[in-house]
Amino acid sequence: MYLDSGVRTAVKVLVVGHFGVGKTTCIASISEIEPLRTEEEITEASEGFDDLSGTPDKTTTTVAMDFGRLTINEEVVLYLFGTPGQERFKEMWEELSRGALGALVLVDPERLSESFPILDLVERFGLTYAIGVNHFDGTPGYPLSEVREALNLSADTPVVPCDVRNEQSSANALITLVHHLLSLID
Repeated sequence: MYLDSGVRTAVKVLVVGHFGVGKTTCIASISEIEPLRTEEEITEASEGFDDLSGTPDKTTTTVAMDFGRLTINEEVVLYLFGTPGQERFKEMWEELSRGALGALVLVDPERLSESFPILDLVERFGLTYAIGVNHFDGTPGYPLSEVREALNLSADTPVVPCDVRNEQSSANALITLVHHLLSLID
């Protein structure tokens, strides 16, 4: 996958999902550089906009993007861009999706309905994607086949378990996306 000049192939990938699903944590767990974060404290101004019922302990939120880098091998480097999860930051998506080859869509199986607007955006911007089913402490595990069915995904969309706090688990989810992207090229 070297370009003619011998330069590594840089691949822009989005890490997306609804509010509080673990995008910032995913990028932080895997980035080989200190990740850029644009998190701010959640304030009273977000009342009525951000639903904290699924994440009552959440105190910060991404307001622009997260950024990290992961070298997959000597040929491929992923540049990871995490999007804000709230509807009011949707305009960031258009900018961040430019030049992206794909997206890792993180979902919380306890809040799958919140994933539909995210999947709509991913499809609207024409991004190939894989689903990372994030595990949260104290929640039951769900069979991936049930998550696939509930999200009405095509049979060729990869769905993998993921614990975004764990570097290896996050890496496996991203590698699944890269394999999926490569399979579409062949």
